[in-house]
Order: sequence, then structure tokens, then C-alpha cells
Amino acid sequence: MGPAAPAAAPPGHMARPRRTAATIEGTVIRPVVQKPPSGGVNKPVWLWWSGTGATTVEADRCWQSFLRRFDIEHIFRLFKDIFGWTKPRLRSSEAADRWIWLVIAAYVQLRRARPLATDLRRPWGKPTEPDRLTPARVRRVLRNLHAKTGSPAGAPKPSRPGPGRPPGSKNQRPATRHDVGRVLATGEAFSRPAHHKVGTKLCRGAPEVPPA
Repeated sequence: MGPAAPAAAPPGHMARPRRTAATIEGTVIRPVVQKPPSGGVNKPVWLWWSGTGATTVEADRCWQSFLRRFDIEHIFRLFKDIFGWTKPRLRSSEAADRWIWLVIAAYVQLRRARPLATDLRRPWGKPTEPDRLTPARVRRVLRNLHAKTGSPAGAPKPSRPGPGRPPGSKNQRPATRHDVGRVLATGEAFSRPAHHKVGTKLCRGAPEVPPA
């Protein structure tokens, strides 16, 4: 018997052209664990790297970086929850860069203050060695360290807040608007519809005006 005929498309249905899958070259790495530390089931793990022709040193670097991913995720969580990394609503990229460097400087201070800190743990927490305190635990005793360390800054002087903008006046220095940089699937830049732009308003029920 010959090949079966393709099923007829329903009325009004447009047949879509078949797309061939793109070939992406890379390197597949499978780490093998002889004995899991938790005593669980040794499930296979497959890692993919976009590079080709990986050497033994590069393959070892890939699976070692995979093991360190938990440390990187914990740092991002510390930056967001403790340091308020994503809390400010900054209007310029320069201010965002300065804020990121301030967050990194605060993290470095907690790391350098570890030898001076003592373990101030919660009642349900487990004791930790002094040289293995996390930045969150060092932060608990940071206020006690401020009293012991000096400061190069002088004593604060009394002052009054500025007058600010007069009541009822409008802001004469509007903030700069930045393009979000959205790109459509076709590769074209995204543009807002005409009725979404500033100065235009779409009235419901109003007849559409044909373009000139």
C-alpha cells in the first residue's frame, strides 16, 4: 500500500508552512557523582555549553560553575532582601550604576567585618564558626562594631531643611524619559499605537476617521 493521503484542511483554515529546526552546535557534559552527600538517588545530570571543542579544563570549569550557582543565587537574594537592590526607582542609568556599586561596597564591608563579629544567632539557629559567618549574621552585630570603630567624618552640625518648591507651583524640570528598547519578533522596533501616545485620547463610540 502506498502512503496515506494527507487529511483535508477544514474550510477557512490556512495551512502553515513547515519550519525546519535550526541546528545549534554546543558541548554536552554529564557529571557523574559516585556517592551523593545527602545519600539520595544519583540522578543523571546533563549540562549544555554553547562552546564547541571543549578541553578537559574547560569541561571541569563548566560543571564546577554549575555547582557554585547556589552561592550566586544567595548573593542576589541578599542584595534584594537585605540591601534593597531593586527598591529605588531610579531615572537614569548613571544613578543605577552608582547604586549597584554602593550595594557591592556594603557587601564587601560585611565580608571584611567578619573577623570582628561574634555569632549573634537566633534561639533556633545552629552555632557557626567565627570564620564562617554569613553576611546576614555579621549584619546583626554591625551596630555593636560601630561603637568600637572610629570615623573619619566630623561631628554633625545642626541645620534646617531647605524651603523646597513653593506650594502650588509646577515642576519646571521634568524627568527624562528613556526608551524601553522593546523589539518585535520580526526584528522591528516597537512603537506605541497612535491612541496611546501623549496628547491623544481614544473616545469610545466615536467614528473612526480614515487616514488622509
